[in-house]
Amino acid sequence: MKVTEHLNSPEPCISYEIIPPKRGGSGEDILEVVEELMPYDPAFIDMTSHAAEAEYVETGDGTWKRRVTRKRPGTLGLCAAIQARFGVDTVPHLLCKGFTREETEDALIELNYLGIENVMALTGDDPGYEKDIAPGRSRNERAIDLVGQVDDMNRGIYLDEMTDTAPTDFCVGVGGYPEKHIEAPNLTWDVLHLKRKVDAGADFITTQMFYDNEAYFEFVERCRDVGIDVPIVPGLKVLSKKRHLNFLPSFFHLNIPEALAAEVEAASDREEVEEIGVDWAIQQAQELLSAGAPAIHFYIMSSARLAKRVVGPLRETVA
Repeated sequence: MKVTEHLNSPEPCISYEIIPPKRGGSGEDILEVVEELMPYDPAFIDMTSHAAEAEYVETGDGTWKRRVTRKRPGTLGLCAAIQARFGVDTVPHLLCKGFTREETEDALIELNYLGIENVMALTGDDPGYEKDIAPGRSRNERAIDLVGQVDDMNRGIYLDEMTDTAPTDFCVGVGGYPEKHIEAPNLTWDVLHLKRKVDAGADFITTQMFYDNEAYFEFVERCRDVGIDVPIVPGLKVLSKKRHLNFLPSFFHLNIPEALAAEVEAASDREEVEEIGVDWAIQQAQELLSAGAPAIHFYIMSSARLAKRVVGPLRETVA
């Protein structure tokens, strides 16, 4: 099923986002996370993607060597394995940064052959180096360009002019930022740019994580005011460590409400912080669903433990 079909269900759905293991790690570890989630009826599961990154490593003679490597490969394979083993729809992330349009087309062809119907089109983080582009090849600069490429393939238009090309049928998601993307000069500009991504072919929006529901409600209102009519799925992450008070705003450029920050700061240990984070996430999710949010998307990365503590009580309240 396509994500939009899940979101049109009369029952609110819950989805999750996980991350591939580091290079050399075991895919079974990720499949065990999915197995933990199965009793909670995941509607679909996102799998993040990671381009090659540049890093400098110290050599034995005291010098430094530049190395470019993909630290977390395996997105497509894991998505295929999850769908085959558990029968759960997956949403692999596709990136502009670090990939050519030709590599993206190959990935989309593989996904189409595998029966994966959904993708998330993202610009991606800066990999720290400029990928060499061979003559005759090209790259997508922004997510809107990537959306356009997927939309072209859905209409049977490939990079090389060919006859008798088979159209794909992907459902395309894009990211939304209730508290503004870091590169946007203001929220109005950001929402108008998001409208252009929808006009280019995006079918649904999943938001960056947030902890203040008012930010989501105002964001949805802004989107509707400019004519964005696709589903907007709120993304949540359970705050579980005191260091999240500094790390999350710094890395994801979000605001943590004063009440939540004060509770976490006053907590005596990790267990109490987790309890506060779980309770806050349950209240957030309940309010969002009561207000008509089409789903709740949990950023869980590589552990289902805290998400299960939220989804269990949440399912009882919305049943």
